[in-house]
Amino acid sequence: MRQVVSAVLAAAILCWGFSGLAAADDAQDARQLVDKARFSFENFMADKDLGPTVRSLVKRAKGVLIYPQILKGAFIFGASGGSGVMLAYDGKAGKWGGPAFYTIGEASFGLQIGGEASEVILVALTDRGVASLLSTSAKLGADASIAVGPVGVGAEAATANLSADLVSYSRSKGLFAGISLEGAVVAVRSGLNNAYYGKEVTPTAILVQREVTNPQAAGLIGTVSKAAGK
Repeated sequence: MRQVVSAVLAAAILCWGFSGLAAADDAQDARQLVDKARFSFENFMADKDLGPTVRSLVKRAKGVLIYPQILKGAFIFGASGGSGVMLAYDGKAGKWGGPAFYTIGEASFGLQIGGEASEVILVALTDRGVASLLSTSAKLGADASIAVGPVGVGAEAATANLSADLVSYSRSKGLFAGISLEGAVVAVRSGLNNAYYGKEVTPTAILVQREVTNPQAAGLIGTVSKAAGK
């Protein structure tokens, strides 16, 4: 009996150790993702083609979801995915808050070959757009309408007429001309959310109710706030 009890205790201690290591890894991954999101957002702002139009949208935004890297590779079948962070704007408080952590993924079929790595920003312009992203998962184009942001001469003025819930911009390198997010699924990364804030927490609690904060996100929040002018 003592041997059985000892074995059970040893197994419990081992499991606790592994769970602790996993939580520590998630916390580190979350911090790194926040830093990468800040650098990625700065890249968009510094881009001479995208910067002005993205900034004009961010000034109207109710939320911003930043993916520092979405990887896509294809040979007949295609797949893409990545992790990102979302900030939301509280109009009453006049402040940006977050981040909450998300994944994005999609699959496609067609005569395609190549690969790319893209930085992507999703700008939520409506309450419906934000609400769709607060759910456990959302299919872009179904749960919320999505449009590709205009680029080029007159693009900044054209953003005033956009009626989509979400507008996407991407900066890509590779054999694909761009990245389409129509049909992609955005899902919550609960593990990173919980590890980053040290407790079980939902995107609604983070972005709407503002129940938790993390000082490490101050740089990212400040960068987005500056671009939005608020």
